[in-house]
Amino acid sequence: MSKVLITTSSFSLGNFAQAKSLHDAGISLEMNPHGRRLSEDEVAELVATDVIAILAGLEPLTDRVLSNAKSLRVIARCGTGLDSVDLQAASRLGIDVFNTPDAPTQAVAELTIAHMLNSLRHISTTDSNMRSGKWTPTMGSLLATKTVGLIGVGRIGSAVAKLAQAFGARVIGFDPVVSSHNSVELLSLDEVLNQADIVSLHVPINDQTHHIVNASAISRMKPGSIVVNVSRGGLIDESALHDALKSQHLSGAALDCFEDEPYSGPLLQIPGVHVTAHMGSYARETRDLMEVEASTNLVNGLRKRGLI
Repeated sequence: MSKVLITTSSFSLGNFAQAKSLHDAGISLEMNPHGRRLSEDEVAELVATDVIAILAGLEPLTDRVLSNAKSLRVIARCGTGLDSVDLQAASRLGIDVFNTPDAPTQAVAELTIAHMLNSLRHISTTDSNMRSGKWTPTMGSLLATKTVGLIGVGRIGSAVAKLAQAFGARVIGFDPVVSSHNSVELLSLDEVLNQADIVSLHVPINDQTHHIVNASAISRMKPGSIVVNVSRGGLIDESALHDALKSQHLSGAALDCFEDEPYSGPLLQIPGVHVTAHMGSYARETRDLMEVEASTNLVNGLRKRGLI
């Protein structure tokens, strides 16, 4: 029997509005059996036989995995980024790939602003101090007085710009693809790094953007500035970030994603580093919308291929 595999670690079947179409076509629907992000070996084993479509999370869908999936014809990502999918291999193997580019925008943008405010007003640090018996009001700073530098001004970067501007912040940006923007002053990467009090990352991970925030880039940032990353972990050289925070060249970092996850490394030991567990899109309304869109993309993809 042909199968559709849901590999993302969390999915509400109530959002699979067209599940009956699969059942009527004799296609079974199977869930991720581990309840967490799959490794390359695990996903390769799961897709090896009879899987014609994947509703995917962030597991590595590499050339090896896709080549092993002899029946696979459709990948529907529940999310924006496609860096976890080998798109060249998918094209070569005749596998159609879809994503949900609009659904996560507001959720990721709001978490980005939340991280900025938390870093500036020391909310989580003060909460932790109070829980350990220390009443220590901490002087913070206003987002309204800051220059926010966006690396990437696509859907999510633009949404962050709108929210930051509503607080009164000046927003500047650099984008390796976009050459003009109707509300953000676009500058060179060096100019953004030199001028920004807060540098926020909103680009996909690829060969050009891997470690775009490295030791050299950090050295060009303003002393006391803050890095916020609610995009992809590989955008930051974590060792260089650690050194810059230890030396106090940077005053803080707010991170939702890491090069290796789940993260348990030395950045967690540095005061001024605030972290969340790669949950940028984990707002209930956003998650529901992503799951509905991804499952609809999957069923429509199967229809296009004549499999339903």
